[in-house]
Amino acid sequence: MADGSLHDGYVPGRHLIDAYGNGGFRFAEMSHRGSILVTPSGIRAWDVTQAKDIDRNALRPVVAEAGAVELLLIGTGLDIAPFPDTLRRWLKDNGIGLDVMQTGAAARTYNILMAENRKVAAALIAVA
Repeated sequence: MADGSLHDGYVPGRHLIDAYGNGGFRFAEMSHRGSILVTPSGIRAWDVTQAKDIDRNALRPVVAEAGAVELLLIGTGLDIAPFPDTLRRWLKDNGIGLDVMQTGAAARTYNILMAENRKVAAALIAVA
């Protein structure tokens, strides 16, 4: 998957996003083609390719770590996409705030907040 380093599509631990674009991301000294879901426990391959595919099932790993996540940043690609109110409420009911933005902005914001040791997660749709 990612230079053969992403075991079962998952790398444990907290990592900064080193780069994004060309259909993927660089982090933890490896590269990954496709979207990623970043939680306090690690980074996993995320099979979402467009904002309309984001549903409860796609965000379940974030909610599973709700105690360690206060804010979820969603990068919806090159454009900001609307996010359903039902999903916003579901996240809020689980104690998770939400900010939706372009993938690049979400990756940069994630790095800043993680460097501040904030309880942040990111769902990032890959961009070309």
